[in-house]
Amino acid sequence: MPGRFVAAGRALREGLHGFRFTGRALALVWSLERSLFAVTVGLMVLAGVLPTVMAWVGRGVIDTAAALAAVADTGPSYDPLWGWVALEGALALALLAGARVGDVVGALLRVRLAHQVERMLLDRARRLPLSAFEDSRFYDRLVRARREAGSRPLSTVSRVASLAQGGASLAGVGALLWMFSPWAVLALVVAAVPAVLVEAKYSGRAFALANFRAPEGRERSYLSTLLTRDDYAKEVRAFGLGQTLLRRYDRVFERVYPEDRALAMARGLWGWVTGTLSSLVFFGIYGSIAWATARGQLTLGEMAMYVALVRQGQNAVANLLRTLGGTYEDNLYLSNLFGFLDHPVQEDAEGRTEGLVPGDGIRFEGVCFRYPGANVDALTDVDLHLPPGTSLALVGGNGSGKTTLVKLLTRLYTPTRGRILLDRLPLECWDERALRRRISLVFQDFIRYQMRAGDNIGLGDIDRAEDELGWRRAARRGMAAPFIEALPQGYETQVGRWFEGGVDLSGGQWQKLALSRAFMRAESDILVLDEPTSAVDPEAEQAFFEQVRARSEGRSLVLVSHRFSTVRDADLIVVMDDGRVVERGGHQALMADEGRYAQLFSIQAAGYR
Repeated sequence: MPGRFVAAGRALREGLHGFRFTGRALALVWSLERSLFAVTVGLMVLAGVLPTVMAWVGRGVIDTAAALAAVADTGPSYDPLWGWVALEGALALALLAGARVGDVVGALLRVRLAHQVERMLLDRARRLPLSAFEDSRFYDRLVRARREAGSRPLSTVSRVASLAQGGASLAGVGALLWMFSPWAVLALVVAAVPAVLVEAKYSGRAFALANFRAPEGRERSYLSTLLTRDDYAKEVRAFGLGQTLLRRYDRVFERVYPEDRALAMARGLWGWVTGTLSSLVFFGIYGSIAWATARGQLTLGEMAMYVALVRQGQNAVANLLRTLGGTYEDNLYLSNLFGFLDHPVQEDAEGRTEGLVPGDGIRFEGVCFRYPGANVDALTDVDLHLPPGTSLALVGGNGSGKTTLVKLLTRLYTPTRGRILLDRLPLECWDERALRRRISLVFQDFIRYQMRAGDNIGLGDIDRAEDELGWRRAARRGMAAPFIEALPQGYETQVGRWFEGGVDLSGGQWQKLALSRAFMRAESDILVLDEPTSAVDPEAEQAFFEQVRARSEGRSLVLVSHRFSTVRDADLIVVMDDGRVVERGGHQALMADEGRYAQLFSIQAAGYR
């Protein structure tokens, strides 16, 4: 016996654990939309009570009508009958009005809650470390969380409101039906249990399938993107890839469809079995009510009331238990949502706004870095010093560690070992906002913002994002001003083809916008350029670097480039290979050493002869 109690207790705990996110979801909705939440629950409770009251009033209508029919020859007063009818009509109108108001409130709650929860996800995503976005498992979690973000919290609220409605309905039905037979009440409850067990079982299977297939979902989304995005359209059509990609899209679907089909068929079969059992119980009780009426134990009004109550009770019990099963399913999916919202983030901790030794510049001291999940270091024992106003050029083959070094310098990553200092203060000790204001940058894979031309520049300094004079100054420095001023609405022109009226730009024009965005942050004293002119012509490239040199006085410049004509004038050239610094010095000294730099420079120079 003690063992049975222990097992029962364990089962109860596991069952309750399956509903562990319900309270959190309700607290979330309550904190976001308190008034709409309260109205929703109140209307659902009202909808649960009114049908039972209407069944009782309907008994009064029928019995009063029957009594009046028996004395019709004596000219009875019909006032009591009209009173019952008017009361039932008023209740029906109240039920209808409550349903319509509930629809309106539900629609408003659905829209507002979907926005608020999606915003929470986006806010969490913006504060995640960059390493999270380079992990495929993280993307699976993000897909699962976003898939349920707009529906599951609201579904949980709706189900809790349905529980309140079902509880109110069942209480009224049970109280009236108990007067006929307690066994009828018990039979209704017992008959609904198998349906709940079946629903819980297949809800769990559906959840497991959805989680297991997150990679397939992302693959289908990616293939869809390849077929529908403008930045992929040219190559997809030029290589005739459309049909091949569409076949791959179909193959992914065909891999997962058999599981969906098997689940749907099993769920449908067992749903039919449990539905049949419930119907048999209903007709058994219905027959006993009819038998009691035939024997004169019930009036016609009581018979109609009890039949309506049995149907209401059956629906109430089934809905109540089904709602419990649905709440369990919601909790399974909410684990994805709240699991993502609980993912550790980088908090905007306060730090110092100036270094320990202002004017010391940038220092790398024994810096090593390994990407999450990698087996080898991307950078190994990097030591550098870049005084203020000094230009540093990073050269080397693909994968040599140049861009990784830039990511560490801009604090997108933290070194695995060693440290990076700015003015003798480690980067992690800086106030992040103050550090960001010190650095302007252009990445090779810069963003093409589908916004106004001016927005593409203004986003370089979020505090002055709407400063049109700042746009124009930055555009002149980034060589974007001539083509922007030739656009239909100038800086107000929508660029990119994603939105109506947008003007498409060439690769070089997009890159000039990105360069102008870097110059928008006028007070920065560190300029980082990662392949900044890869999409512009040689003439524009030469003009750009003349602009950079002219306007970088007092600034530190970090330049990553494969074009040696752009790096030869740097104060310090660092050659990287396999994550290590293999050579350093000025152009003339490195050429005289006849090492790796001289070899690469000669190979590139030969291509221009």
